[in-house]
Amino acid sequence: MIGLTSVMRRYATGEQRLGRPSSAAAGEMRAPVVLMVSGGADSTALLLLAVTSKLDIDDGRGLAHMARERLHVLHVNHQLRGEDSEGDEEFVRELARRHGIPCTVRRVDVAARARDASFPDANVESVGRDVRYAAARELANQLSAEFGTPRSAARILTAHTADDRAETFLMNAMRGSGVAGLSSIPRRRNRIVRPLLDRTHEDLCDFLRMRGIVWREDTTNADTRYLRSFVRHRVMPPIKERSPRVVSSLSTTCDILSEEDSYLTRVATRAFRDLVRRRSKGMLALDAAKLGACEVAIARRVVRMAMLELAPQARLEARHVDATLSLVAATHGSISTPMGCDVRVEYGLLFMRAHSVERSGEPFWLHVPGDHTLLDGSRLMARLADVPMGSDPVGMARSHGMEWEGLSVMLDAGACGVSRAPGSCLWVDGPVAGDLLCPLGMHGQSKKLSDLLNEARIPARDRASVPIVRTGPRGVIVWVAGVRADERARCTQSTRLLLELSLVRPD
Repeated sequence: MIGLTSVMRRYATGEQRLGRPSSAAAGEMRAPVVLMVSGGADSTALLLLAVTSKLDIDDGRGLAHMARERLHVLHVNHQLRGEDSEGDEEFVRELARRHGIPCTVRRVDVAARARDASFPDANVESVGRDVRYAAARELANQLSAEFGTPRSAARILTAHTADDRAETFLMNAMRGSGVAGLSSIPRRRNRIVRPLLDRTHEDLCDFLRMRGIVWREDTTNADTRYLRSFVRHRVMPPIKERSPRVVSSLSTTCDILSEEDSYLTRVATRAFRDLVRRRSKGMLALDAAKLGACEVAIARRVVRMAMLELAPQARLEARHVDATLSLVAATHGSISTPMGCDVRVEYGLLFMRAHSVERSGEPFWLHVPGDHTLLDGSRLMARLADVPMGSDPVGMARSHGMEWEGLSVMLDAGACGVSRAPGSCLWVDGPVAGDLLCPLGMHGQSKKLSDLLNEARIPARDRASVPIVRTGPRGVIVWVAGVRADERARCTQSTRLLLELSLVRPD
């Protein structure tokens, strides 16, 4: 009721009237529209339709004409087909000139990029796609600055059709994709909009023929060694023969799956946030037990989200996600995903690490007794010792600390959650925003870890590498290595088992 009243008040006071859009809406209607044009039939039709017809570019106006001054053509020359590639470029330049639209051309040696790619199984198709969208985003940002409009208001239009959507559905089904993959090509993803998804390739060809307009044919589109070409020329024809409306039917299916995927993604995003126990550069640790208790549909999405956060370029298939959940069910084991990350389950946590991350710089479990070599060559060591009969554990710990000047401490093993039982260990990572501890000697008063490091005069650039020893991934701090122990872990007269932690610097 409040919302309705405020809307009525705006109209009553003349703040907003039909036919007089707000300044924000006016800005969106002036924002640039980048047309990705290759020179093929579909993208040629996109250019003509953008100039002459109404298109829905998902800006809230529905089907509407676009002012020609908003339009800008982008052509990416992949330099894969010699003279044919040069011909495509010249065709697009002339087409844009004929219709009075500015044209930007980006020339990229995609084959060389694919050979030099960081990922061993990168291919020309995937690299070409990445290059095109990167160029489109860059151009949209540049034009937004020139137009003085928000980047978010810009649109990047591609010429994907209903046929492309059906083919992608089948390709993803063959790969074993989940619902997200079977949703196929979305109508919109951020600034990228596909206004031709309800039209078929043949519809667009007929549109061009009726106007006597020619287009360029890419001969590689007939090469069935590529999966899309195989699906287009070998799989789709017999399906269409049996079911002439298959393209329309699959498009409807994709819309349904896309809507359901959107809902499940929101649920999974909340679950993902709740399951994260530790996060650092290139590493995520999730609560394995709670993940295993989730509904399978949500658990699969959580795993996928985690993997893609660490390795956005990863080529994930359903089998990789299912293999990860099998590890969670077994409570141990490890796998590695292509172009992605290493996955391991231990100590009740699901660890995911990007392939590119240095192992020695990651959080780790310090076995007690045991030691671990750090990134700078230092060794973090832990050992246990019984308090000798008749000895004063408090005095022993004080003398030990003075002798080693903070580089080694004696603590109460029980208070630190360790014992002589096999598998005892402590968690070691770096400082985390919001960390608190009760520094030894402050009689239980808490202090921010960031303040403690500042008082210890540790340079800001070095603080991330200070080892922080904890009882577990979400446990309390036991020792800020080389700086201060926590009051709650100190030795008392009742201490019977000592935990010695030492930081041994390299010679």
